[in-house]
Amino acid sequence: MAERGWSELVNGDLIARAEDAGYDVIVTTDQNMRHQQNLTGRRLAIVVLLSTAWPYVRLRTEEIREALAQVRPGEFREVPIPR
Repeated sequence: MAERGWSELVNGDLIARAEDAGYDVIVTTDQNMRHQQNLTGRRLAIVVLLSTAWPYVRLRTEEIREALAQVRPGEFREVPIPR
């Protein structure tokens, strides 16, 4: 069977593939991921951006950078993106 591309993976498979590939953090705008996934025992962390609107996200790069520096394996960290 052919391996699926990253964009075709659902959350649980995406997390496992990212860990296997050596990633430390996933950055997403999927605000439901916290409620759908258990990161207990995982080697990676998830940073959730609380907006999908690029004009607002791009203004918050410092907050995103800080969240990436502070989040630890097995944690979720949310980054508010005010309008």
